[in-house]
Amino acid sequence: MEIAYKLINLLPQIDEIKEILKSNPEGEFILKKTFETFNGIQKQKPSTSDSDDGVEECYFLVQALLDKFWEVIHTGHFSEVPLDVRKTYALASFCKIIFLLLESMEKSQIEKCNEVLDDAILLGCSQNIFSNEAKFMNLLTELFDSELDPTVDLQLPIIEPLPRSSVDCDILRLDCPSLEEFNEKCFTPQVPALLLNTIRHWPALEKWRDLNYILKLAGNRTVPIEIGSNYTTDEWSQQLMKIKDFLKRQFSQPKQQSPNDDKHEIEYLAQHELFEQIPLLKNDFSIPDYCLLGEHKEMVDIKAWLGPKGTISPMHYDPKHNILCQIFGSKKIILASPKDSDNLYPHEGEFLSNTSQINAASPDLEKYPRLSMVKFYDLTLQAGDCLYMPPKWWHYVESESPSFSVSFWWE
Repeated sequence: MEIAYKLINLLPQIDEIKEILKSNPEGEFILKKTFETFNGIQKQKPSTSDSDDGVEECYFLVQALLDKFWEVIHTGHFSEVPLDVRKTYALASFCKIIFLLLESMEKSQIEKCNEVLDDAILLGCSQNIFSNEAKFMNLLTELFDSELDPTVDLQLPIIEPLPRSSVDCDILRLDCPSLEEFNEKCFTPQVPALLLNTIRHWPALEKWRDLNYILKLAGNRTVPIEIGSNYTTDEWSQQLMKIKDFLKRQFSQPKQQSPNDDKHEIEYLAQHELFEQIPLLKNDFSIPDYCLLGEHKEMVDIKAWLGPKGTISPMHYDPKHNILCQIFGSKKIILASPKDSDNLYPHEGEFLSNTSQINAASPDLEKYPRLSMVKFYDLTLQAGDCLYMPPKWWHYVESESPSFSVSFWWE
């Protein structure tokens, strides 16, 4: 229970979050009342029935607030949910965690807190809310790491490094270019480039090949996993699951199977802000200096891509500058210029308009005859290298082996 008191001390004053709550007087009332109740608990550590009734009332109000905002978040498209709604949801989730820890410190209760925190991160917005949020999150992470050991009864392999291949590359290749050289040859002219030997100093290249290291730090956390190799197919779906279950299915040593056994579907931890959930992993890499160029260099989106051989991102483009860094494994990549957009047959409709209908690995010229006018660029991304893709450059990505990549997007 002592950790609950420490978490209470890290909560913001109501004035610090007033701007977030200004359009939601109900949320402001509930959180203000809850903070006052927490402060009373902190000072008096009450055990009277009156105090218990006050705690129970606040818990009920916080849960009602979470239920209401859960409905708002799940109505319409997620990208259209106001940021203040998601931040309020995260704040209410933090309060719920404290209530749970005040009630019990049993393992099952801590597991429940772990799930609530992941919910706050995945559905809410847990960044840039209050000054002590990093300390708040770190304290919870330390609790989960000490009490919930995901490595029990699960041993994962160490991914063997692939021998470096000499393969053809149809785009510019630069060996660990300086910031000035990158700006002159890539960023300013908006030319894609394979950047060799640029992240060899990252601890991640060695540490993350040991999947037990990932399991220890992140195994209990819940993340969205893509099921199926390609998000444009009817068979594709997405599911929330614990990282340990994902790693066990996709990376543990295969058991003897009979011919009648179903093979596991390909699952992919794709385009996920894993490092906001697991800040300790940030110690194993650094944001490339190349991201210092641009209008909004202070706003870099960092995404994780972890999966087995055979994961596919179909031909698509991103609106921002993109540096894709390969930690282990290799990926086959096919690029096309924005000038060829009309000849790449983008899907109709708002949400897939940045995705092509074609299979870039096996183009069907009869079905899509304008592809004959497209200039495709082929390359292989290997461990320790990065690929720079300017905004709106089309790219198809297929993992040739178990693979972990980190991408940095910025404007």
